[in-house]
Amino acid sequence: MITRAPATVAAASDAPFVWGVSTSSYQIEGAAAEDGKGPSIWDTYCRQPGRITDNDTGDVACDHYHRYAEDVALMKALGVGAYRFSVAWPRVQPKGRGAVNEAGLAFYDRLIDALLEARIEPWLCLYHWDLPQALGDLGGWANRDCAFWFADYAALIARRYGDRVKRFATFNESSVFTLFGFVMGGQAPGIADRTMFHRAIHHVNLAHGGAIDVLRSLVKDASLGIVHNIQPSRAATPAAEDVKAAALFDAYWNGAFADPQLLGHYPALIADLMEPWIAAGDIARICRPIDWFGLNHYSPLYMRAFDDNPIGVGWGAAPDSVPRTSFGWPIEPDAFRDTLLHVSKRYGLPVYVLENGRSNPDVVDEKGAVNDPDRIEFLKSYIGAMNQARAAGADVRGYFVWSLLDNFEWSSGFSQRFGIVYVDYATGQRIPKASYHWYADLIRATAPRPHSAAS
Repeated sequence: MITRAPATVAAASDAPFVWGVSTSSYQIEGAAAEDGKGPSIWDTYCRQPGRITDNDTGDVACDHYHRYAEDVALMKALGVGAYRFSVAWPRVQPKGRGAVNEAGLAFYDRLIDALLEARIEPWLCLYHWDLPQALGDLGGWANRDCAFWFADYAALIARRYGDRVKRFATFNESSVFTLFGFVMGGQAPGIADRTMFHRAIHHVNLAHGGAIDVLRSLVKDASLGIVHNIQPSRAATPAAEDVKAAALFDAYWNGAFADPQLLGHYPALIADLMEPWIAAGDIARICRPIDWFGLNHYSPLYMRAFDDNPIGVGWGAAPDSVPRTSFGWPIEPDAFRDTLLHVSKRYGLPVYVLENGRSNPDVVDEKGAVNDPDRIEFLKSYIGAMNQARAAGADVRGYFVWSLLDNFEWSSGFSQRFGIVYVDYATGQRIPKASYHWYADLIRATAPRPHSAAS
């Protein structure tokens, strides 16, 4: 076990609170085969019949690739101070290694410059699930070499954008894309193999550490982090096998990445399972100093023992008394408060909430408006819970709504709408929802007021 003191960028009392919005490349960009972009594992997965609701794909999505200026204008009018987005690795490096695609790099130049002109800070995430298919053909994250290909990709991004971008995240929700992609089903690459799953966990961790070192060495004044989806794992019933399953799932979902990256060891429940894949020096390579902890949170998880997947854990039901979103996710803001307190204490880093929100069956009314009172109530309650955590000592420095736009919601296709801006997928039209205007009012109400000349 090794322990490293985290790098820090500012005392909590000196750091202004950041309001923002988040998106990801595959979910909004479209232009899946334009301007030299290579295919990703999600392009491939979406073409397998029955994988995605209604057989939807991200081929067009929100057409952000062509309409980014409109989307930046929406953010500017909203008043956010920051925008978390991801770069599509196969757009800038079609085969994941070797030759780069200048047209793809130039797209992110245009986006970053537009954000800066609008006085919105770009927060760049290197990886939000769209691995180049060429690397998937070589085993993807189950191949140890992928960690080193990722470091080379990080260097490409750092050299290209590090003069303008200072906030970088290595990965978004590593637990999600490894668990769903390699054992539980529902996401690319659609494999069910426990050995490949454990290898993928370790190799993603290696990739994170290598990328942190690359970014630190190449970007002056870089502020570096990673985005974890932390959600309490609760037993769906009091049965002993369900309690055991929930504990195991907690180790995989909440600990398999954050603990080795920040504490220098894998969780005890899975440490022996990970041991075969750990080479000398690996843990030191993984556990690198970072500046902040990115937290995604939607709800607690209710788990049960389940024989039909390689780790023996499956989804259970929340208590009947717990309200749910249209996605069926429990609404429990107290769990958000407790998670913020836990993360802040356990890892000792400033926390930025980089995804929080809910899905709704939003529609345009006869006046051309989109009213989403349930989303507003959700945001009120969760931001209230965040403020309770801050009052109790959690070092939370920012909150980003998921998501700016309705978008391609992975295996659910376009059936779930998370945006505070409605997207008509047939035309691409954007319509700010009532929640967009509510969030704009909140940002204005909490903005620091300039000192008067007399003060």
